[in-house]
Amino acid sequence: QVQLVESGGGLVQAGGSLRLSCVVSGRIFSITAMGWYRQAPGKQREAVATISSGGSTNYADSAKGRFTISRLNAKNTVYLQMNTLKPEDTAVYYCNAVPNLDYWGQGTQVTVSS
Repeated sequence: QVQLVESGGGLVQAGGSLRLSCVVSGRIFSITAMGWYRQAPGKQREAVATISSGGSTNYADSAKGRFTISRLNAKNTVYLQMNTLKPEDTAVYYCNAVPNLDYWGQGTQVTVSS
C-alpha cells in the first residue's frame, strides 16, 4: 500500500512562509500526478494545488501567486511552498495522488496567526 507522510506545518504569523513536504512510498510516484489539499475546521477538504507527472501545475484561486507546488521524483517527494500566508490558510494540509487514493495520510497542521 502506498504511504503518504506529510510534514513541515507549524505556527506562523500572517505574511510568513512555510514549506510542506510529502514523501510517498512506492515506485508509482514518478508516473502519478500529485496534489496538496487542505481541510479547515468545519469545512470540506479542498484542493490547493496539483502537479502532473511531467510537472504541469494547477492552483486554486486562493493559492495562485502565493503557493508553489513542485516535485522531486528522485526522492518520491512533493512540496508546497507557501508564501504570504493568511489566517484563512489555517488548516490541516494533506497530499494525495490525483485521482485520490481511497485513504489519506495524517496531514500536517498549518496555523496562521493574525
